[in-house]
Amino acid sequence: MVKLPCKEIKLFCKRSFEDVKVSDPGLVRYINLKPVIFPHSFGRHAKHRFGKADVNIVERLINKIMRKGRNTGKKLLAMKIVRDAFEIIYQRTGENPIQVLVRAIENGAPREEVVRLEKAGMIVHEAVDVAPQRRVDLALRFIAEALVKSSYHTPKRAPEILADILIGAANNDPSNPVVAKKIEIEKIAQASR
Repeated sequence: MVKLPCKEIKLFCKRSFEDVKVSDPGLVRYINLKPVIFPHSFGRHAKHRFGKADVNIVERLINKIMRKGRNTGKKLLAMKIVRDAFEIIYQRTGENPIQVLVRAIENGAPREEVVRLEKAGMIVHEAVDVAPQRRVDLALRFIAEALVKSSYHTPKRAPEILADILIGAANNDPSNPVVAKKIEIEKIAQASR
């Protein structure tokens, strides 16, 4: 029998998933809040269509932080960045960091975007609604890209930068890079309607 390091199933033995709510009804199915201690599924979802919807949302953030380049394949490093960022979020806001992450994803997920269509030999841009799973993917990508861009030429550590990004996106701050990217995409889509 395997002995668990903590009595309840909490993320990193500290953060509970029980009080976390997803307020956007379109994203409820795609933000997985299944309790895990250690967010590492070893790629079990990779062979199944839409399998990433069954991966815990914290693990999906960790996987997005492992971007190509310097952090390729360093999952433990990405996990440490997220764990330390969650500690900073808890110290600054006093609320569950998983709830802050969920709110940041909801506020950073664009509802409309532009696609290129070819009509009669001409390329036309047309606004389309974004699928819920793609909304979550885009929000996670915006968070990871903001972390990479903000971490160059600064004395701040990556967990501090990630905590700033998540808190700003959760508060729907327009100067936050995640929310600014969402607003930019939606403005372009509105102009091409």
